[in-house]
Amino acid sequence: MDEANTLGGRLARYARVGSTGVGLAARFAGARLTGSGDAASAAAHLRVALGGLKGPVMKIAQILSTVPGAVPEDFARELSQLQADAPAMGWPFVRRRMKAELGPDWEAKYASFDHVASAAASLGQVHRARAHDGRDLAAKLQYPDMASAVEADLGQLDVLFGVYKRFDTSIDTGLIRREVADRLREELDYIREAKHLALYRDMLAGQPGVHLPEVLPDLSTARLLTMTWLTGKPLLSFKDASDDDRNRIAETLFRAWYWPLHHYGVIHGDPHLGNYAVTGDLGINLLDFGCIRVFPPRFIGGVVDLYHAIDTGDDALAVDAFERWGFTGLSREIIDTLLIWAKFLYGPLLDDRVRRIDDAGRPVDYGRATAQKVHARLKELGTVTVPSEFVFMDRAAIGLGGVFMHLRAELNWRRLFGEMIDGFTEDGLAARQAQALARAGLAVPAGPSGIA
Repeated sequence: MDEANTLGGRLARYARVGSTGVGLAARFAGARLTGSGDAASAAAHLRVALGGLKGPVMKIAQILSTVPGAVPEDFARELSQLQADAPAMGWPFVRRRMKAELGPDWEAKYASFDHVASAAASLGQVHRARAHDGRDLAAKLQYPDMASAVEADLGQLDVLFGVYKRFDTSIDTGLIRREVADRLREELDYIREAKHLALYRDMLAGQPGVHLPEVLPDLSTARLLTMTWLTGKPLLSFKDASDDDRNRIAETLFRAWYWPLHHYGVIHGDPHLGNYAVTGDLGINLLDFGCIRVFPPRFIGGVVDLYHAIDTGDDALAVDAFERWGFTGLSREIIDTLLIWAKFLYGPLLDDRVRRIDDAGRPVDYGRATAQKVHARLKELGTVTVPSEFVFMDRAAIGLGGVFMHLRAELNWRRLFGEMIDGFTEDGLAARQAQALARAGLAVPAGPSGIA
């Protein structure tokens, strides 16, 4: 079966997405330009329209909702509520797809294979199965024509950015677009995802309470990923658990995300509630390794230095850190504005006490008020180019912050972070990163666009 990006596939996708997302985006822009007051209504309709579509457009919407100023505020609020939970494809589809991936005798390669999907998301669906050695399995099967869908949806994103730019030039979205495109194209390659999973099994081997699946290479292809099945409960089912249990879950999540970042320069870029589950011993099953971002050591050095700069009031170090993040042409006013966002993100890490991640907000609105303030200031000061590396680190921070708020977790975040960066050096991270990537069969990043 040819899964390449095709003109026909793109045209079919344009017909589905273009008549919903971009049409509503144009309606939104018209409301903003004419002052008709219909912007919030258009944004709400966009969320409903996108919610019924499979494919990368869902992921694009979720990502954009977390980057301050990338899309209009009304859009960001609505898009943040999207969940990648589309209806599953039926058995005839599954049977054809599995035959294409593993051959006509594919079903005999499993001891059993459930006909009904156990989960369906934006790019594929998961079926429960069993190996001949008795292990329970999860078979992740990609939907057809996803390569075409990615390119079509990125084209629609360009239209949306073009419309938005007509009335708001405070954020240069060029590098945001490139970063989103690179990560989405990577997510279509399940062979790469298997390597990502091997990388995470290596990096988190010494972290207690973090569980990861194991890939079965003989039952996996570029569009089928068969892994061991991990049993766990949804995280939100623990919202009313005891304080100790909720805090323990939150601490394990914190380590699962930020140990790889500060020791290897790697982050899981999709902290969606469906990408982890809680085990019986309150450990964490970490799932779905399609969206993994590998950062240059200099960027992580900037992350650590910006923390120290804010903690000590060292403005010169803060400027240096922003420049290592990739921000250029920074005026004093723009630096002060960026520090508003940075102090919000770092705030819990600067406070040496047990506290919630955000004492004032609600999970669905985590960071929203601060993002609005930053965007308003940037709109007055001129155009700022957001570095590509910023996109998924920002998404992880906002996504995890919302999870910690759902759990009402109360921890000393400063002490947890201090343990992560104790003895940090860029050279040490670079050496660990290169070794871990090599063991997983991945190349050291050649530049800002991701894994080479």
